[in-house]
Amino acid sequence: MFIVDKEGIIQYIDIHDIDDQPDNDILFAELEKLNPELVIRARNVNPQPVGLPHGGVVMYCTAWCPDCKVARAWLNENKINYTEVDVTTYPGAAKFVRQWANGNLITPTFDIDGEIIVDFDEARLTSLLKKR
Repeated sequence: MFIVDKEGIIQYIDIHDIDDQPDNDILFAELEKLNPELVIRARNVNPQPVGLPHGGVVMYCTAWCPDCKVARAWLNENKINYTEVDVTTYPGAAKFVRQWANGNLITPTFDIDGEIIVDFDEARLTSLLKKR
């Protein structure tokens, strides 16, 4: 793996087995040496799914997940409009959930106007939805 600066000079080299890649924090630290502001922005941005709903309340879930059933009931009980995305049906949805959940496929995961909440955390959901 190489990191090349704007002038085309190699600033970082890492040789490793294919299954033993460096941690993202190591790579971000190396990149931060070259462009600190860019790394700060990259770390603070939640990737938004292309071709999937966004804006408002989006719940990524599965039909069979017990926590998803509880979350659906809670959202309906509180009269909160939401869009449901089944991660087993929509291509790419599971990929984003894994990115947001540190590699795990955790449902439900919520995208509320770009703010990500992994798993059904009623207190956090209530707090975030009150700000809207």
